[in-house]
Amino acid sequence: MDEQAHSFGVSKPVGHVVISFPTAAQAAATAQALDALSLPPGAVRRSTDVEMLAQTEADLAAASPLASLGQERNLVLAHRALAEQGYHWLVVHAPDAPLAQQVASLAQRNGAERAQWYGRFVIEELINRPGDLPQVAESPDRGLDAQTASGEEADRAAPRPH
Repeated sequence: MDEQAHSFGVSKPVGHVVISFPTAAQAAATAQALDALSLPPGAVRRSTDVEMLAQTEADLAAASPLASLGQERNLVLAHRALAEQGYHWLVVHAPDAPLAQQVASLAQRNGAERAQWYGRFVIEELINRPGDLPQVAESPDRGLDAQTASGEEADRAAPRPH
């Protein structure tokens, strides 16, 4: 994600869906399945757990205090927590909401844990899990709406077992 735009020092790949998978095989299968959507060359980028961990550490080191006002910092913390658990990632260019939802639906069928679509002003959670609370505005007090606990978000919801 590092070649994308930044917001308050952290990566914010506007117009992209960031998808987390428990295994590399699930990420690879989804990348292959995305061929059916006829995305342009270079629209799908894969990241390993090690690459995402390095990216999140760089983001946290560069983050301004303003990154804590919205969900940017909380998402970085959640991505770091998943990377530490060995998750793999796809970052898919999806400039509009209907395509982003298609990408997320396909990813969910292939075992994706989470998928966030980075809009210009809002980061939308695209995969709803049983037991998830409705999406709400994030703040340092509320924590990450994606409910992927890193241990550093506010204690708004109990973490889901993996």
